[in-house]
Amino acid sequence: MSGPEPLSDAAISERLATLPGWTRMGDEIVRTFRHTYHECVHLAVYVAAKAREVGHHPDMKLTWQRIEFRITTHDVGHKLTEADFNLARDIDSIAAAAGATPVE
Repeated sequence: MSGPEPLSDAAISERLATLPGWTRMGDEIVRTFRHTYHECVHLAVYVAAKAREVGHHPDMKLTWQRIEFRITTHDVGHKLTEADFNLARDIDSIAAAAGATPVE
């Protein structure tokens, strides 16, 4: 049984170009949103539910009125795969529906 394949640097750049606001930090993609503290907590819960559904989770850092998402594929040695970019799109949709403001 084979797992996800790590993406090349060129493929990562191509995918990032379709995800405004996400940045690459080493072998992770990262984005931060702003909302009230309680809404950030709710956003974390919604993202966690989606992560469970798709079997792929982000690291989340919740601070006062901000939530940061960091995504990488742990199963392939913390490399970026297609699953990371799919989850980033899901997070963008969830954050937009929650009224979260992207921190650029």
